[in-house]
Amino acid sequence: MSKQHPEEESFKDKILNSLNNSDEGTSKEKRSSNRQGQQNKNSQSKNQRERLNVSQESVGSRRSSGAKDSFQNTKKETTEKKKAPVKKKPKNEKISNATKPTLSVSADEMQRRKMRQKEDRIVSKIVTVVVLALLVIGGILGFSVYRYVSSSLQPLDPDNKKTVAVEIPSGSSNKQIGEILQEDKVIKSGMVFNYYTKFNNLTGFQAGSYHFSPSMSLDDISKNLQGGGAGTAGADAKLTIPEGVDIDKIGDIIAKDTKIKKSDFLDLMKNEDFFKKMQEKYPDLLTSAAKAKGVRYRLEGYLFPATYDYYKTSSLDDIVTQMIDKTNTVMSAYYDTIKQKNMDVQEVITLASLVEKEGVTETDRKKIAQVFFNRIAAGMPLQSDISILYALGEHKEKVYNKDLQVDSPYNLYTNTGYGPGPFDSPSEQSIKAVLDPTANNYYYFVADIKTGKVYYAETYEEHLALVEKYVNN
Repeated sequence: MSKQHPEEESFKDKILNSLNNSDEGTSKEKRSSNRQGQQNKNSQSKNQRERLNVSQESVGSRRSSGAKDSFQNTKKETTEKKKAPVKKKPKNEKISNATKPTLSVSADEMQRRKMRQKEDRIVSKIVTVVVLALLVIGGILGFSVYRYVSSSLQPLDPDNKKTVAVEIPSGSSNKQIGEILQEDKVIKSGMVFNYYTKFNNLTGFQAGSYHFSPSMSLDDISKNLQGGGAGTAGADAKLTIPEGVDIDKIGDIIAKDTKIKKSDFLDLMKNEDFFKKMQEKYPDLLTSAAKAKGVRYRLEGYLFPATYDYYKTSSLDDIVTQMIDKTNTVMSAYYDTIKQKNMDVQEVITLASLVEKEGVTETDRKKIAQVFFNRIAAGMPLQSDISILYALGEHKEKVYNKDLQVDSPYNLYTNTGYGPGPFDSPSEQSIKAVLDPTANNYYYFVADIKTGKVYYAETYEEHLALVEKYVNN
């Protein structure tokens, strides 16, 4: 027994030394486990248990009960060391390299948050400025609109008593009437006039010729329009322009019924600036006339035959503008048809001015219009005596052979085509005849100078026989 104790002591010392060495290794491994984590700790515990098992097998049955107790105590201490909690690092301990990336990401996130907050503050300021600017602009616009509407409800010029000739076409809406009044400088805004009539339930406006002044209120103008020409009451004179008269004759009528001189009227007819002004106002009507060459008066044929009211306050420009406006009103119904026929307004009115004088009845005018078209298609001159009289500048009942040689672009015996332009102011009936002629194969016609009846022929021989029978005899 005594020999066993030293031997057992020796084994015990070995076991303790082994455990101490194991503890020192474990301490080193724990320090390195800060990087490797919990998995390395479990591996170390497993190694310790394996070492203990190996030591226990080497001791065998030779171990005494004291050695067994010592080993069990040692195992218990090892188990307690295993179960002991890991010591926490102090708060003020330096951050290891392994934890630095996590805190670095958090710092970047904080920086981004600060930038977003700064951007949000800038956006808020911009939105505030924009909203305030819009409110200011809206207030200014609202005030401007209020002032515009308020001024439009008042007379355009309370001190201007001068009347303006206004032509209201048939079928015009309140909106169109407002546009006409604004264009003629009677009111400030056609749009405001339109809403004024709607809000006040004003209806029943009638077409016709009116004379308004810029000093009139919207209410006065509306009442006159409802009265159907009440605005023309009290005219100082009536100007009646017959169908088929030319500018020279119109000048005589104006000079006779007004205080306006014929020379002033003719000067206005030659005034290119005035014509351009009318062209801008009535482009559909006068564009083709502006392109004509060799004309005597550009407005020949465009002063519509009708009765007009004259006021002492009316200017010559007002009177002529009223006549041109009337022509435009009539022709507006035919602009599309003229385009469909590949013609222009100048050609239609020119041919209509010849038809006006050559025929009397609607039937004859439609036949004569077709005769002219037949001759133009055949390349023949129109050979109308009306063109000779205009070229001569004379008004007479009979044309002689010597007159046919007059040197003028208006001589349609020597010149083919329509000629430079209209020869007089045609009626609407003659305009319709040109746009809707009666189909025929005639190239000649002649009228009985006693009865006015018109006779037609397809050949020149037939025509000479008719002339001998109804004209020379």
